[in-house]
Amino acid sequence: MEEWVRNIFEQEKEKRKKPLEVKKLGNNYYLYISTTVWDKEERKRKKLSRYIGRITSSGLIEGRTEKYNVRTIFEYGNAKLLFDIAEEIISPLRKVFPNCYKEIIAMSIVKTIQNTPLKLIKSKWEKLYLSKEISASLSPNTLTNRLKIIGSDWNSEKLFFDHLLLNTKHLIFDLSSIISYSENLHLAEKGYNSNHLYLKQVNFALIFSQDMNIPVAIKVLPGSIRDIKSFKYMIDEMNLSSSVIVLDRGFASYDLPGLLKEKKMKFILPLRRNFEMIDYSVITENCNCFTYRNRGIYWGSKKIDSNFLYLFEDVKLRAEEETVFIDLRSSGIKDKDDLLKEKNKFGRIAILSNIEDDGKNIYSLYKSREEVEIAFDSMKNEMENDKTYLSDDDSVRGYFFISFISLYLYFRILNILRQKDLIGKISVQELLFELSKVYIIYYNDGKKRLSEITKKAERLDKLLELNLFPKELMS
Repeated sequence: MEEWVRNIFEQEKEKRKKPLEVKKLGNNYYLYISTTVWDKEERKRKKLSRYIGRITSSGLIEGRTEKYNVRTIFEYGNAKLLFDIAEEIISPLRKVFPNCYKEIIAMSIVKTIQNTPLKLIKSKWEKLYLSKEISASLSPNTLTNRLKIIGSDWNSEKLFFDHLLLNTKHLIFDLSSIISYSENLHLAEKGYNSNHLYLKQVNFALIFSQDMNIPVAIKVLPGSIRDIKSFKYMIDEMNLSSSVIVLDRGFASYDLPGLLKEKKMKFILPLRRNFEMIDYSVITENCNCFTYRNRGIYWGSKKIDSNFLYLFEDVKLRAEEETVFIDLRSSGIKDKDDLLKEKNKFGRIAILSNIEDDGKNIYSLYKSREEVEIAFDSMKNEMENDKTYLSDDDSVRGYFFISFISLYLYFRILNILRQKDLIGKISVQELLFELSKVYIIYYNDGKKRLSEITKKAERLDKLLELNLFPKELMS
């Protein structure tokens, strides 16, 4: 080491009070903080270096953090699981979005791990080992540009959704909305939301596969578009004729069954309690029953033209609704005539369908809509974080597509937990958190090793048969 380099080295050592190291590359000298970590498997210490700057005859020129990535330890377990799942959709994504599929995967993985605002996605991504394997550009400006590109290309989005729709037979359709007062969003129009409030909003329609328990399509719509109209748009654009579609009672109308028959679609359509076609004596005449999630259900059916009316009575719900009504009568809000008029509707759900089947199967398909409600809640929470960054319609559509991919990854993990009967025992977020405790370390010699694997992460890996921790990374 030359004398002038040694002098600067000693000065920096005294100033920083940390172990330092000088490296010569070519004709230049570079200063690093030099530390060691214990390698449990090899039972010896490994050296880690963090770049500080270049040593010149004029002194030390410190490097910019952005230019010199000094991180050598990364979250591994959580990112590995999500990437293993994402690999099944990378090929169709690359086909439709060849120039930004990497950013789509990166943003979606980060958002699945944690509900992260756009401006923080880059910093969160850089903590994952995937940032060493996938060259995704995630600066806020680049993300804004990518969202506009994705959102402006509905045809490519639709081609991707067509791929997901290939292997599903039972579909759930629903519409929800987010409130927006942005003056720049043409999509934000006044309309009635689920709470019957007339507000400026952006609607989005979601199609969910009941067979595979995953979302398979999403479309952003103007806030003034009502439920039935949005459904007509979707079935005109997508080939759903071979599927059974499960709807919400908000779609109920006397015209809809005819439209669905014209499209040769099978359907399950819950009706509002005031529909004239409902015959509440069906259950009395057909005293069938079953249990659903520890709740007793009576049911009966009746053919109406080419369709079937199914009527279900939830015994527990009936008691709850009747108790509330009796309380209202005691308070003078309702009278005896009201009670007699409404009594036969308590706890009862009427469903119209062109499928002749056992009532338990029809009811199970209808109740599977609860998964869609979870999906909507998740997407709405994400949107709240980034409203200020979504300044135009293309950005909004692009953002919903990223949220959709994130939702897809979430439900794929949920399905893994369901297959092992772990729903209610561990959540998706808890699983990702436990796996995040397993790190991977990159060394100067080009090798990489896993950190210690916690007992809980190891147990979950074996229980769920994930095979996340290859032996070659532990040796």
